[in-house]
Amino acid sequence: MNWDDTAPATDDAAPAGPDRLVGADADGEDTAVEAALRPKDLQEFVGQERVREQLDLVLRAARARGATADHVLLSGAPGLGKTTLSMIIAAEMGAPIRITSGPAIQHAGDLAAILSSLQEGEVLFLDEIHRMSRPAEEMLYMAMEDFRVDVIVGKGPGATAIPLELPPFTLVGATTRAGLLPPPLRDRFGFTAHMEFYAPEELQRVIHRSAGLLDVEIEPDGAAEIAGRSRGTPRIANRLLRRVRDYAQVKADGVITREIASQALGVYEVDARGLDRLDRAVLTALLKLFGGGPVGLSTLAVAVGEERETVEEVAEPFLVREGLLARTPRGRIATPAAWAHLDMVPPQHQAGGNGQQGLFGA
Repeated sequence: MNWDDTAPATDDAAPAGPDRLVGADADGEDTAVEAALRPKDLQEFVGQERVREQLDLVLRAARARGATADHVLLSGAPGLGKTTLSMIIAAEMGAPIRITSGPAIQHAGDLAAILSSLQEGEVLFLDEIHRMSRPAEEMLYMAMEDFRVDVIVGKGPGATAIPLELPPFTLVGATTRAGLLPPPLRDRFGFTAHMEFYAPEELQRVIHRSAGLLDVEIEPDGAAEIAGRSRGTPRIANRLLRRVRDYAQVKADGVITREIASQALGVYEVDARGLDRLDRAVLTALLKLFGGGPVGLSTLAVAVGEERETVEEVAEPFLVREGLLARTPRGRIATPAAWAHLDMVPPQHQAGGNGQQGLFGA
């Protein structure tokens, strides 16, 4: 075993890492642009067909009863539309929405202040709900189930609990790591949904819709080229669309074709499978310096010149999902697809297998 692979991550949030065009986390520009590009109702929302169908039933039934909708838990990778769906839930219910996040709620009093100011039927969107503090989490149990919280006044033996009744509200929780949610919290959600990565055809629809809103002329093959490099994530697709738009305006006639999209994304170092400089650096080091592995994570990070957490949390998830890299007890190994993607020939002992052959002298 490579012992440098056994140290656990110290934080459940992905490290910031370098600025990446294909990063799924939102930056300031994304936040501003997404507000204009977000669909306003479930009919406009592209993709996630099963989630949309189920959520539509939940909301229509709640409206028919004249009641607030059940609490909703949305899980999935960043950039797939969890925040957008929370806003659609509020719009479909004709209710205002309050937006906050788990890291912002570090004390039970923080949550009590938010809950006590909610209006009847209001939607409370709690992003990264798994990062909320434990005292606030325990207060949330009672608020979700009984629409009541106990506010502690005073300290020590003289402390008293004052019950505070809350108006009915809908909590929409979003998380990128559903496994970190404690069962008592997860069980209090009436509807849970997991957001899947988008198919290229769905991303093409997203890109065409966004291009129309941005007043960008794009041909179908241009949208297909961008979609194929977007890692199955609408946020990345919209970001790539904006960069290709810039290139088309400066270097061409403003129309996005397949050739223009390919040239533009080549300038930004995003290849045909959506890999960027960091991804290719990890694969290149693994193949050229270590013969495809196995190699420990810390050793690989040093070879790339990045922090261990950056390689593990920023680069590896997509490489594993694409079948280009595998994590094994002995370290990271490259798959045959990685050798093919970089147009390299694997060593003889790996040519017919997955990199495991020869680990034990066979």
